[in-house]
Amino acid sequence: MQCSKIFKRGAALILSAAMLSALLPSGLASAAGMSSGEKFLGNIIASSVPADYDTYWNQVTPENASKWGSAEPSRDSFNWGNVDLIYNYAKSKNMPFKFHTLVWGSQEPGWIGGLSQADQKAEVLEWIQAAGKRYPDTQFVDVVNEPLHAPASYRNAIGGAGTTGWDWIIWSFEQARQAFPNSKLLINEYGIISDVNATNNYLTIINLLKARGLVDGIGIQCHNFNMDTVTVSTMNTVLNKLSATGLPIYVSELDMTGDENTQMQRYKEKFPVFWENPNVKGVTLWGYVEGKTWRSGTGILNSNNTERAAMKWLKEYMSTHGGEPEPAFIYGDLNGDKAVDAIDNAQLKQYLLGQISDFSSKDGKLAADLDKSGTIDALDLAIMKKYLLKIITTLPV
Repeated sequence: MQCSKIFKRGAALILSAAMLSALLPSGLASAAGMSSGEKFLGNIIASSVPADYDTYWNQVTPENASKWGSAEPSRDSFNWGNVDLIYNYAKSKNMPFKFHTLVWGSQEPGWIGGLSQADQKAEVLEWIQAAGKRYPDTQFVDVVNEPLHAPASYRNAIGGAGTTGWDWIIWSFEQARQAFPNSKLLINEYGIISDVNATNNYLTIINLLKARGLVDGIGIQCHNFNMDTVTVSTMNTVLNKLSATGLPIYVSELDMTGDENTQMQRYKEKFPVFWENPNVKGVTLWGYVEGKTWRSGTGILNSNNTERAAMKWLKEYMSTHGGEPEPAFIYGDLNGDKAVDAIDNAQLKQYLLGQISDFSSKDGKLAADLDKSGTIDALDLAIMKKYLLKIITTLPV
């Protein structure tokens, strides 16, 4: 069937699976991972990409490759190979990529400590600029990592405490803003989710950056040594404090331990606190295969890739909380002139605006299981309506 026949004046909009595929080249149901909405659920990639990565996750952070000590082990000799692999994979899958990290007191190059302060500053600037030039499509950047717990050893070379107490962080963000003009700049720290006092100290830095328009989001590492014991009440208190800044929150390094049932119960109790908070815009787990995570007992797949109870629960939870698919583009040669142009877009916009109220699950008008639930029901219809309203003003020419 030609696309033009679908949109005949007064005709019903009937989307069969084949027609949906023709109209939606990127596919509503093709979103990777367990999250198909605007909030991502990501993970890390180490030296190679796991074959099942996009089965579960739709955001990517390198585990170590993009840390300065890994990327420039010898002065002025960069090792970008593994970062390139991970970055290109994320781009190929249309997944957000986060560069982790620019300025950090751990895993910094061993040679940096032997330089003069002037040379240290020059090298930090060269590093930031090189990373920005090589990875211009990076969606997120952890500019300063663990400023409270592991400040950079060379911090005095880039401003030290200065007049604000945190001038070295402000300088780092200023340089990152120039090097990564199209990226969201994040600060990242551990020990926050379980400690209100640490949160208040963290907010001092965040508010200095916010006042200067330098920070776009707040990263909170949520590792097992905090998550295994933190209460939901404390989690909510911390999230509320961070949310009061008006900045989005990103859970950057989540893991929990325990035997299968204990680990599952911890995920069941605490993961929804993050996922259902409207100010949390993404969650990144720090590994998922047991034996390949930074801490033993944090994997939610066994070493043979069978799913542990926590993964089974997470999949079930995300099947109903994962969100609607991200908008793709609808287009077609609606007037049969063998070109997709502004005339077709105008016709499609007009048709959709006139017909959107006609969607019904009866008579095959929406033959697409958009939420992958196994049935075509009212939820699919709601997704399609909201989807169409999002895209009709952004149709490609």
